[in-house]
Amino acid sequence: MSEIRTMLAETVNRLLADIVTAEMLTKAEQGDWPEALWRAVEDNGLTMPLVSEKNGGVGCDWLDAMVVLHGAGRYSAPIPLAETILASWLLDRADLQPPMGPMSFASGAENAELQFKAVGTNWQISGTAERVPWGSTVEHLVVLAPMAGELRVGLVKKGCFEVTSSQNMAKEPRDTLVFNNAPVELVGVATGLPDDSGRLFGALLRAIQIGGALERSLHESVLYVNDRTQFGKPIGKFQAVQQNLAQLADEVAAVGAAGTAACAVIDMALKGQAEVDMVFRIAAAKARASEAAGKAASIAHQAHGAFGFTYEHILHFSTRRLWSWRAEYGTGDFWAEKLGQQVVDIGADNLWLHMTATD
Repeated sequence: MSEIRTMLAETVNRLLADIVTAEMLTKAEQGDWPEALWRAVEDNGLTMPLVSEKNGGVGCDWLDAMVVLHGAGRYSAPIPLAETILASWLLDRADLQPPMGPMSFASGAENAELQFKAVGTNWQISGTAERVPWGSTVEHLVVLAPMAGELRVGLVKKGCFEVTSSQNMAKEPRDTLVFNNAPVELVGVATGLPDDSGRLFGALLRAIQIGGALERSLHESVLYVNDRTQFGKPIGKFQAVQQNLAQLADEVAAVGAAGTAACAVIDMALKGQAEVDMVFRIAAAKARASEAAGKAASIAHQAHGAFGFTYEHILHFSTRRLWSWRAEYGTGDFWAEKLGQQVVDIGADNLWLHMTATD
């Protein structure tokens, strides 16, 4: 692990472990914005790890940023930390300087792309974006739309679009936004990124966050089975319980490996170091993470028994996010189908070379 990656991991784990409590999570679900948490992550540079130094960021790569995204998932951070990291990176890829404050990102609804329009020297955007994470909460929104063969990136300020509020199962905001010739503050072109970058990199965010939530579920389960006694000994001593937790540990490891592989390939591809397929690796990561989410939540709740379903126990903050995140930016079935089609297109003779390509 690189020095900066170690530093980021230590910082995010220290901050989130200290600040994110069950009480804070409950208040956030009731609509209380956790200002102290946001200030802490922003002041420590955790919101822009992927942004270049010239645009006010840290200049890390995706493998470095992964530890922050993983921490956001592990501690169920009730702020748009992951979304701000991606939104700020998209702006940086378009050579635009990201603003401070919480951000999210949006692309068009299914089969209905957002549309940029030039008005003199200014820009406007129109269209509808569905289930935008934290859309009603953030100060700025990064909007994405293909235009003339390029991926156009814009920055829209809060209050310039209509909002229909909704939530996912974890009670995180997932809002429908309507843009009607909304003014765009900054516009640029994100070089080297595909048209569907919103869904693609959104899927990667969720795969990494799922990995963090899986790890927390395993941690809580191990603590519980070693504390809960039955027939005169901890239930963690029973072979069936140990086998279930071993399977949960396998899921944690598999999802972590898939996310790491995807981030490594992105870093290589964006630096021009390899002819590799980002879509292939991200699809694999999200498909594997979505599959693991359901299995792991079931095992964790089985280990906790009825106690794990009580609102007072912290486990449900992780498992409700697992159930929510597995379907966001494409279900496991969606990405598995994409992956399968790519495998068919690649062909049997070239599949192994494609999967192991590093240079």
